[in-house]
Amino acid sequence: MKKFKKFYLEITSVCNLACSFCPPTIRTRQFVSVEEFSKRLDQIKPHTDYINLHVKGEPLLHPKIDQLLDVSHEKGFKVNITTNGTLINKRKHQLFNKPALRQMNFSLHSFDGHEGSVDKEGYVSSVLSFIKEATIQSDLIVSLRLWNLSQDNLSNAERQRNRQILEIIETEFELPYKIEEKITPGSGIKITDRIYINQDYEFQWPSLEEEEDDGKGFCYGLRNQAGILTNGTVVPCCLDGEGVINLGNINNSSFSDIIEGDRATKLVDGFSQRVAVEELCRKCGYRKRFG
Repeated sequence: MKKFKKFYLEITSVCNLACSFCPPTIRTRQFVSVEEFSKRLDQIKPHTDYINLHVKGEPLLHPKIDQLLDVSHEKGFKVNITTNGTLINKRKHQLFNKPALRQMNFSLHSFDGHEGSVDKEGYVSSVLSFIKEATIQSDLIVSLRLWNLSQDNLSNAERQRNRQILEIIETEFELPYKIEEKITPGSGIKITDRIYINQDYEFQWPSLEEEEDDGKGFCYGLRNQAGILTNGTVVPCCLDGEGVINLGNINNSSFSDIIEGDRATKLVDGFSQRVAVEELCRKCGYRKRFG
């Protein structure tokens, strides 16, 4: 029985922002019902203990996020949520005291997706206010995420943006250092108990429109991660946001059968030989991180 360290169970394909680093989905706007969510948890229970409530879409847009967390707890899952944080004031009462909620990741660069001017200080402060209250009430782990903090080729505007956000965090937590002087790409630093700052290089989402490479390399898709989109499509990783590598649909077949199917098996066997058999994988720059 395959077990996955990371499982992406998308609860909505809708997002309230239009960030430059995240291409909008062309799929139908959908929200998973509580009943559908419960059935999908039953299907994946033998395969994972941890679920991430996104692929594309903003999880906090789901009006019944509290019920989804309750069902997750009832079925023995721990939940990670990655959010742009813009709806935290609206949804925080639905997130407090939820034992299933293990970790929240806040993409603080997401305010770039706002139309018009943005009160960056108000945005970041609302996120930090929630974090302080939530971590007092529970054992919640928090990751504050930003792109490219230590790159030399940032524009003055990007540097100013990052510094403004980091200064708010440094002041709020009374840090005696500048964050960008301590952090390195692909890693993070602990700023206080269970609260971390993480950064990475911005990456490009794979697309069939991109140029194809030689197909050599490795990926952990279907090896330590898998996902299910709102429409039920099973995908091998969190970067297949359009369901291009459609392994099957959870509404028609069992998840266990789908990941043992012919297409899934060929994908895994291919990467065992350091070969990308799927076209989308050959057009995925993220794969090159694994050599």
